[in-house]
Amino acid sequence: MRHDKLQRELDLLLLMTENKNYTAAQLCDRIGISRRNLYYYLDFFRDAGFRLIKSGNYYRLDRHSPFFRRLHESIDFTEQEAVVLRRLVSGGDETNPLIESIRHKLDKFYDLRILTDVNVQQRLSHNIDRLYEAIKFRQMVKICQYSSPHSQTVTDRIVEPYLFMNDNMDVRCYELSSGLNKTFKIARMGDVELIDMLWSHEDRHRQVFTDAFMFSGEERHTVSLILGQLSANLLREEVPRAATGLEPYDDHRYRLQLDVCSYVGIGRFVLGLYDDILVEGDDGLRQYLAERIGRMQAVTNSQGTAPKPPKGNVK
Repeated sequence: MRHDKLQRELDLLLLMTENKNYTAAQLCDRIGISRRNLYYYLDFFRDAGFRLIKSGNYYRLDRHSPFFRRLHESIDFTEQEAVVLRRLVSGGDETNPLIESIRHKLDKFYDLRILTDVNVQQRLSHNIDRLYEAIKFRQMVKICQYSSPHSQTVTDRIVEPYLFMNDNMDVRCYELSSGLNKTFKIARMGDVELIDMLWSHEDRHRQVFTDAFMFSGEERHTVSLILGQLSANLLREEVPRAATGLEPYDDHRYRLQLDVCSYVGIGRFVLGLYDDILVEGDDGLRQYLAERIGRMQAVTNSQGTAPKPPKGNVK
């Protein structure tokens, strides 16, 4: 009996990760379960850390849920790798059953419909190939016609690319004209041209770091906190990536040591649970918290001393 229940759970899990949307009634019909059991399974998925997405009457599981991420990193292709494979098999023998099987699997498990334009696929693949070659041989490149929504410009950039990011959809580069390390989106590049010049600023290349609170930057600050039971539990629930830095401190408290690149995320957490957290370090975090508390006091005081309305009738 338990095996049958597990089979239905696995069938539902697979069904909800396809590139299709199903209503509750359709899911019940496909798996052969009642509406009540369906909602029980959905609650179980949610509690287990899967991200359940409901769009109108349709349900699906986000393929970027933590469980899928760990599984994909071990055995799966990235989206960009899937795009390249799909392009390769598209040029294969249409009568070959193996080619058709690979094409069917790629279309089933990867959202390649957004890249049906062959020219777009070829441009992305071409640009990634050029950037890969430049990083491998430490060459400069010219990013042609890069569209920047921030500056609202389309310009050429001379850069030293040194790191792919975000499943090969972004690339970290040192830009010569500004002297800054920047992250460029490959989809916004018109073309990439190799330059017959080697890197000359490798000592200025900086890795970008994203902390547990999803703030990114080149610099890291190590903070140390003593958390009570309440704040430790909330950290595990709300910021599971940060919880890896927890270790027992005494019978009822935990020490959290964590690298952050911004005090905003960790500061917001501390201020919300200030009576359950002791700040051991660092000095930068202490200063940030003191400034925030000072601003809150100033706002509170200004609100408490608001000018009184004039006496008499107001015309």
